[in-house]
Amino acid sequence: QVQLVESGGGLVQAGGSLRLSCAASGSIFNINFMGWYRQAPGKQRELVAGITTGGSTNYADSVKGRFTISRDTAKNTVYLQMNSLKPEDTAVYYCNADVVVGGTWARDDYWGQGTQVSVSS
Repeated sequence: QVQLVESGGGLVQAGGSLRLSCAASGSIFNINFMGWYRQAPGKQRELVAGITTGGSTNYADSVKGRFTISRDTAKNTVYLQMNSLKPEDTAVYYCNADVVVGGTWARDDYWGQGTQVSVSS
């Protein structure tokens, strides 16, 4: 099995910064993609940022220039540096990983438990 454990959420004032971390552990052969999604109350879950094994990144238009995703492949860890936070960034942030499981070689999608990010105005 594979587990994703997130950390780094919290409450911050508008204009502030937070850094989220997500560490994957378990029977991992390879992780093709890691990303961060968020879900605000009453809204659908949306992709915030993603990064491939090769380092290619993509961002939601709403966070471009403010958020930076990075990855430590050796540690199976992904980070999301969030700067210039806005109240509309308030949401539960979820880590996601596209994993090839060691031993079975099955490819599956895994999610973290979510971490709350709240931005006050």
